[in-house]
Amino acid sequence: MRVYKNLFNKIIDPENLFLAWDEFKRGKRHKLDVMNFEKNLEQNIFELHRDLKNKTYAHRGYTDFYIHDPKRRHIHKATVRDRVLHHAVFQIVNPIFEPTFIIDSFSCRVGKGTHRGVLAAESMLRKVSRNYTRPCYVLKCDVRKFFDTINHSIMLSILGKRIKDTDTVALLREIIGSYRTGRRDRRERERERRGASRRYTNRQSDFPAFR
Repeated sequence: MRVYKNLFNKIIDPENLFLAWDEFKRGKRHKLDVMNFEKNLEQNIFELHRDLKNKTYAHRGYTDFYIHDPKRRHIHKATVRDRVLHHAVFQIVNPIFEPTFIIDSFSCRVGKGTHRGVLAAESMLRKVSRNYTRPCYVLKCDVRKFFDTINHSIMLSILGKRIKDTDTVALLREIIGSYRTGRRDRRERERERRGASRRYTNRQSDFPAFR
């Protein structure tokens, strides 16, 4: 399996950050936070570059809101500065992992998307049904709170198998670890309580007279 090193400087290169801005701003130019960032674009991009270069970058918080598309979804939105960095990371890291994805995965992939997914599904249905002459079945499902429940340690271990660049891994850890919803925080607090309870129980076992 091929591994990749020296990615960090490619990610934080000002040229890559400006290209990331160009990708990010599409369809968002009239949003207030995007317009405010663009007012001092060069200053903001170079400040982001300096923070990354000096290892002082810290991912900021998220704003949350609900949308209906048509079902109700709870959205967590990072700042413009952080989302530009997300695009910068994607531009360098995505080519490493894109070839490893299955061909029939269509979400959030360059050259894929909803319309191509529909065409692929239609082709599969036609094949299985023998040109719609026999019944076939489709399983439609969704993973509830998928992003809220991703195990960050497992994700980082998967990324670390290909990326052998400590600075890039540290940056990925900062970005991934920044996403902490109320549900995740509650789960982590519950795990900590259970861990504390087990430690307390183990300590008690050292003193059988107290049992």
